[in-house]
Amino acid sequence: MNTDKPEVRVAILDLYEGVANEGMRGFREILGRYKVQHNLDLTYQIFDVRLKGQVPDTSFDVYISSGGPGSPLDSEGTEWEKKYFRLIDKLEAHNKQAGTIKKHVFFVCHSFQLMCRKYRLGDINLRRSASFGILPVHMTGAGNNEPVFNGLANPFYTVDSRSWQVVNPDMSRFKELGMEILALEKERPYVDLPRAIMAIRFNDYFFATQFHPEADAHGMSVMLQREDKKEDVIREHGEGKYREMLERLEDPDKIILTQNTIIPNFLDEAILSYQRVDIGE
Repeated sequence: MNTDKPEVRVAILDLYEGVANEGMRGFREILGRYKVQHNLDLTYQIFDVRLKGQVPDTSFDVYISSGGPGSPLDSEGTEWEKKYFRLIDKLEAHNKQAGTIKKHVFFVCHSFQLMCRKYRLGDINLRRSASFGILPVHMTGAGNNEPVFNGLANPFYTVDSRSWQVVNPDMSRFKELGMEILALEKERPYVDLPRAIMAIRFNDYFFATQFHPEADAHGMSVMLQREDKKEDVIREHGEGKYREMLERLEDPDKIILTQNTIIPNFLDEAILSYQRVDIGE
């Protein structure tokens, strides 16, 4: 694609360990739309982090790190995780250097949990039952002022798909590191359990969500109609909520809006600001 703008290279870190998923398709489609919308010379490369130990170098402009299956605790000390965290450390060091074009990273679900463990931000544990469905997410005060959430209501709806969670945040640690909790899971007054953290800004360039902002209506429809997922939702939320989720799929103010808002807003920060610096605007 010939444009008068500089090339933008995106690294997608695939943490799905070969498990079939809708997430990678979601990332590819969002990047494709963004490229066309902004007339960008944008390319992406996918790295199979967990199965093949593939990790990009620091030459990419933007990084997106996916969700994935399994425990975010059991991988501690594995070779792939060592490589993964070495990359994160290099990107952090790069961003702290004066005069550099900054490297933005978006962490989703499993990646979110790994980063919370890396920074020791709270308790990471297995939920009493898996959370799956189209569910509300509530912004905190910091979230209300977060540019990546611009255009969303409070609460907003998104795809929640997780067996693990981050709870009981160590607020002294958040303060020490200058990090902010941006969103929490829905309130459950009938359950005496802490609310999970759903979004964090680690710093000016690292943004993370426990939920799946890349999910779209088509992929979620396929998932919801799988018998095992249908049973999970009905068991956790009831048949009425299951039917409501199916209806929400076509609601332009629910996951369609979320998919068209969060990652594109992040890309605006990461790519458009990068281009302004690069071409001297």
